[in-house]
Amino acid sequence: MNRLTLPLITAALVALAGAASAEDSLLDQARAKKLTAGQQALFGPKSGLLHYDPRMIRAAEIAQKRAHPQMTWHCWKYVKDALLAAKVVKSRPTSAWAKDAGDELCRKYGFRKLRVSNPYKAPVGAVVVYGGPDAGHVEIRTRDGFVSDFVSHTSYPRPLVGVYVKPS
Repeated sequence: MNRLTLPLITAALVALAGAASAEDSLLDQARAKKLTAGQQALFGPKSGLLHYDPRMIRAAEIAQKRAHPQMTWHCWKYVKDALLAAKVVKSRPTSAWAKDAGDELCRKYGFRKLRVSNPYKAPVGAVVVYGGPDAGHVEIRTRDGFVSDFVSHTSYPRPLVGVYVKPS
């Protein structure tokens, strides 16, 4: 093989992997529904105008119910558990570090990274990922804050890696 062949093959494989992830999206437009009054309390007053995938609604509810009053340092575990329990993902994500969550969600589960640089502008239900010198942090955006292993009304004080959503 010459010097150009390997990069071309690699680019083709990466493009095919990205296409497969988008096609494997679990969103079922026929099952998308309006929120109940109780769910609107979680997602905010304007949420009644939108249709949501029931699994993302369930993931947010699961995360809220399982969250602790204070940080346990297991944010990615709690977000993984909520996404899996709500069947947003078909299998448990395997990345160890929270700061790698977005890459894995995009690569294996059909999530997309939004062009959002402020976590407060992330849509409700989005997975928000932060970096840093250690494992980083990951959380789900709620109507009035963020949730992972704990509930917070403020974003995590780390550099934002990205905001990720499951495309419709």
